[in-house]
This record gives sequence, C-alpha cells and structure tokens, in this order.
Amino acid sequence: MTGDRGGIEKDDAQAMRDAGLAHLLSISGLHVSAVIGAVYMLVVRLLALFPWLALRVRLPVLAAGAGALAGIAYTLLTGAEVPTVRSCIGALLVLTALALGREPLSLRMLAVAAFCVLLLWPESIVGPSFQMSFGAVLAIVALGTAEPVRRFLAPRDEGFAPRALRYLAMVLLTGAVIELALMPIGLYHFHRAGIYGALANVVAIPLTTFVVMPLIGLALALDLAGAGTPVWWLAGHAIELLIGMAHKIAAQPGAVSMMPAMGTRAFLLFVSGGLWLGLWSGRVRLLGLVPSVAGALILATMAPPDVLVTGDGRHVGLVDEGGERLFVLRDDRSDYVRDNLLELAGMAGDPVPIERWPEVRCNRDFCSVPVRRADRTWHLLMTRGHDSVPERMLAAACDKADIVIADRWLPRSCRPSWIKADRSLLSRTGGLAIDLTSGKVTTVAEGQGRHGWWRPAW
Repeated sequence: MTGDRGGIEKDDAQAMRDAGLAHLLSISGLHVSAVIGAVYMLVVRLLALFPWLALRVRLPVLAAGAGALAGIAYTLLTGAEVPTVRSCIGALLVLTALALGREPLSLRMLAVAAFCVLLLWPESIVGPSFQMSFGAVLAIVALGTAEPVRRFLAPRDEGFAPRALRYLAMVLLTGAVIELALMPIGLYHFHRAGIYGALANVVAIPLTTFVVMPLIGLALALDLAGAGTPVWWLAGHAIELLIGMAHKIAAQPGAVSMMPAMGTRAFLLFVSGGLWLGLWSGRVRLLGLVPSVAGALILATMAPPDVLVTGDGRHVGLVDEGGERLFVLRDDRSDYVRDNLLELAGMAGDPVPIERWPEVRCNRDFCSVPVRRADRTWHLLMTRGHDSVPERMLAAACDKADIVIADRWLPRSCRPSWIKADRSLLSRTGGLAIDLTSGKVTTVAEGQGRHGWWRPAW
C-alpha cells in the first residue's frame, strides 16, 4: 500500500516469486488500476444520483478526471517509483480513451505508453520490469482482440452460471498466456520461473483487489479517529491467507523451473516470436511460433557452465558432471554471492565446499581440482590465500594446470596451458563463465558495451 517492501521476510518474498505472485509485492498496474477503478465507479454512481447533473454533463468524463487525480496522488504517495509511474501513465491513457469514447485496451495505447516511458527512462528497455510489464499487457491485448476469443466472449442468451464459467475460463486462459509470455523473460533475468502462476493469480488477484487493499485503505482512514485496530486485524489475516497460499503453491512438485543463464540468442528468438504473435492478426500471426519454438529448443538443450568466476577472482563455482551440485572455493557468508552463483548455474539449495570434490587437493593457499568432461581431464589451480608464494613453486604449479584462477596479480612465469584468470585479466573481462566441453568462455564485459565506466573486453 505504501511501496515499502523492507518488512517482507525473505522466505515470503521468495515464495511469492515462485508462486507467480511477485507483482503483488510492488506498486504495479494491478494496484494503480484498482485505486483508479474504485474512484471511477464511485464518482459515476454518486453523480448519477443527481438527475440535473447527469442530464447535462458527461459523467464518464468527470469520473475519468477524478480517477486520474486519484491515480496521480496514489503514485506520489507511494514514492513515484519507475514501475508505478509507468503503470500510472498506462492507466491515464485508458482513462483518456474512455472519456473520448475510444477502445481503451489496444496496441496503440500500449505503443503510446511505451513511448512515454522510453522518453523518460530509455535505459528501462533492457530491464526486467519494463519487459515483463509491457509483455504482459501485450499478451492481454493480443489475446483479447483475437477473433476466436471475441466470439467466445460475445453476448448471448444464457443463464448466470454458463456466463460465469465462460469468464472463469477466460481468466484461466489469460493467466496461462501471460505466464507463457513472461516465463522466458523471468528465466533470462532471474534464471527461475514459477509454473502455477496462472492458477495462483485467479485467487490472489481478487483477494488482493477486493479484500486486502480495501481493508488496508479503510484501516488507514479509521486510524485518523484511532479506530482502525479491528480492520487492521482483518487485513492481517487476509495477508496471511495470501502468503500461506503462496507458500503452499511454491512447495508443490515442479512449481519452480530453474535454468542456467540463458544466451542472448535464445532470448531474442523468444522476444521476436512473442512480438510477432502479439502485433499481427489473423493466421499470419502463427508464424511467430517458429522463432519461439526455436528458442524453446535452445533452452531445453542448454547446460550450465562448468566453471563460474566472479569479477574479483575470489569466488569460483564448479558444476559437477551431472549438473546437480555446485562446489564453491570459499564458503562465504554473503547470500548475494552464493545466490548469484546458484542462479547462474540454474540450481537451488546450498553450495558444497570445494574440499568435497573428488580427488581435490587443497592447502592454505591453493586448490588443485581435476575436472573430467567428455574424454579429457582439465586441471584447475585456484588461489585462496593471501600469503606470498615463491615464484618458482608457483610457476611449476601453473605449468601443470590448464586454468589458473586468482584474486591477485600473477607473475609472467605463471603460464597455464589455456587461461590465466588473475586480477589483470579479470579487471578487463569481469566475471567468467567457462564451458569446458565446447571451450567457450563468456565474459561479463561482452554484455556491457563500450562505455567510460567499463573498459572493452580483451
């Protein structure tokens, strides 16, 4: 309600993400539209009670103006974060269309909203928030404007129960389409995606829109007179019900799909196919399935990298041959480093200390690790101490290694057969993802571009 997410427990936030309900944790289009819609309906109903006014003034225009003011006030109240401002701009465009008697949800509205956002924040186009927000709306508009869907929802002479079932089926279909549209974006940016989000949102969105938010709003209003405690109690139980549902769904078998870092090629195939499906109409839009299926095939055959190296060389992750466990050089207390390594490897759970790797040899300063891939054994030498090492001993150890990884500068006499990832190299490349089977090395610098704050990759 306020935009402050600092009090949300880490486990609760993760359960909401895994259940496909993360959009409820931030001030998004759902919340802005709920506030504006409530004000719009309230103003129309109240003004309609005055016949003199209703016969002389277009009430939808007045209601749209009141809703716009409420949306802007709510956006400012909650901190005017970029996602909230983006949602507010889209809602204002919908209100303008309603006031003019035009179709509110259309691709033109989506294009104007995207243009306004990119005019103010052009860098947001590469972020997950922009991509997921506009991807979801594009999926909704494309589905709603499809001719089979229009025929399915067309008015007909039928009872309440069949009509309710048709709309429930449409809600489920819309949720499933949105999940399919957003899953590649979630996998690309976060390396994990929920599977049951469509079913979860069928319950969670009405619970949030019609129960949680009105109760919180009423409690805040009653707090002015010191009488909000009973309503806060009800709101607390409603929120506990929402979080409990998220934990229940996230704990189901197969609820979360984990993937290693997706290549840009597969992601662009997904995006191009999704845009084609959304922007065209008729049977020609089905051609968008071709790049989408190609991206899915690439994703299905994707394996995690064998070696992950952070930009400072301090942290190294090794994936076992089965791709099931991640071994780490340092058992760091930082959740940020650990979670990043697990996400890039597409794994869940806790990493395993490198000392438990088969045939590893470690002392206070170094670890020597044999890694078997296909018909070859690669020898990795990794530093983990800070003491001075005689150069001749270091040179002899490097001579037996294929890859040397260090968080310090290594002398020229250290010459492994393939890669010397010391501070000199890592300062130019950033972190590394190494695939031993194909011999491919992916660097962070490759995705940074040529900017003043980042030197080009070597």
